[in-house]
Amino acid sequence: MIAIIDYGLGNVRAFDNVYKKLNIPAIIIGQAEDLKNASKVILPGVGAFDHAMQRLEKSGMRQFLDEIVLHRHVPVLGICVGMQMLACSSEEGSLPGLGWIDGEVKRFNPSSLRHSMCVPHMGWNDVKPVKINGLLQGLDLDARFYFLHSYYFQSHRSEDIIAVTDYGGEFACAVNSGNVFGVQFHPEKSHQWGIRLLENFARL
Repeated sequence: MIAIIDYGLGNVRAFDNVYKKLNIPAIIIGQAEDLKNASKVILPGVGAFDHAMQRLEKSGMRQFLDEIVLHRHVPVLGICVGMQMLACSSEEGSLPGLGWIDGEVKRFNPSSLRHSMCVPHMGWNDVKPVKINGLLQGLDLDARFYFLHSYYFQSHRSEDIIAVTDYGGEFACAVNSGNVFGVQFHPEKSHQWGIRLLENFARL
């Protein structure tokens, strides 16, 4: 059963709808005790880093997530701010992240972007795999995903980066370390490519 974490941030219904169409069992989880039977976890997120961390702590699920991800090695997929929460820290706030992948969250520097670019990075963009990974299996070379963010994940370990996107320079748009995965884009808004990625995660 795929557990979709509902801590008040993120369009959890969109993920549930995708898995219903794929006939893959999934459930929206809002209480810590319901996580015990999860075989996989989706951690969505929108908004500010500190607010997301505070909401996750307040939900009571933080400790349970640490247990099942770090000790039971249940696969987890962080999405958008959910990916950023996997890092150790963020320039956007003062609270520590989950620290499940070694990295930090940085803000796009508007002065380094081309004239036609702005912050936030919003809209469709290419995703370029940089290593073979089951999460990205079967995606076309011209696969495009929908982004909406002002901050990006800067990995401290190049081997954790599985795909990059160019926005005034390349940044990690997908990461993986062991059973922990993260994508900066929104697969639930990315049509057939996003559906394929969410299906890939379910099949890992």
